[in-house]
Amino acid sequence: MTRDTSTVFAARDDARSRAGTDADWMPYLPASSSPFAPDGVEKAALTWAETVAPGGYTAKVVARGTTIRLTDVTGDACAHVLLFNAVAPWERLNVADTQKIPWQAYLGAGHPLLSGDGRVLATITADTSGRHDAFCGTTSDAWNTRKYGDAAPEGPSPSGRSLFTLAAAKHDLGPRDLPPSVSFFQGVRVEEDGTLRWEGSAGPAEVDLRAELPLIVLIANTAHPLDPRETFTVGPLRVHAWRTAPTAASAAATPETHRAYLNTIDYAEARGL
Repeated sequence: MTRDTSTVFAARDDARSRAGTDADWMPYLPASSSPFAPDGVEKAALTWAETVAPGGYTAKVVARGTTIRLTDVTGDACAHVLLFNAVAPWERLNVADTQKIPWQAYLGAGHPLLSGDGRVLATITADTSGRHDAFCGTTSDAWNTRKYGDAAPEGPSPSGRSLFTLAAAKHDLGPRDLPPSVSFFQGVRVEEDGTLRWEGSAGPAEVDLRAELPLIVLIANTAHPLDPRETFTVGPLRVHAWRTAPTAASAAATPETHRAYLNTIDYAEARGL
């Protein structure tokens, strides 16, 4: 369909004519208008609702205690996630501590996502996939260009790094602010000889993250770097969020994570968060 945008008035009329139309990939505003609200969650309680396109990205600031549900609709989504303390964005996800402090390298229900300051940024509270990765990070421009022939964020095979750069810019963050990320819905395991084994997807699944501090959340939905498929393959990702309560320190599984939750609660309560 040809649209007339040759004049300011024609462009205005064209833009207004699209009001109320839906797309396969879009944020739902208000969040309560989402057609995919999670079971058991009142639509009026939703604070974030969006379907992220294959090869797309999103960014949001959420309050402490928010539950964020990521839904892999088809089994082909790969949610690369970065977290920043929204109060002090120089505090951010530290993948090494996220593996080290809980004495567990594989992500799953109950696993805290830690910053380098000894605090818990978010907790995985539910997981129906079991296929995740905290080893490889996301793809680079060089990687995607070599594998798919293109890495531009507006192209057919965007790299995770290029998408994160766009998402970060919306919050006054630059490329140097982007640490290694974690990935949900496409699994990797370490063999006894240290090589990384691609596990892929468990099929359609959900993961819930609980924000333990106010967070800037960046998500890039793009192919995993170890995905062996020759063609760029990614499915849609749904995101829904609603207010809940932060995790209590008593929920910690180890003395080390107990201390991390205490550090987090102390930081938040001292600031009235």
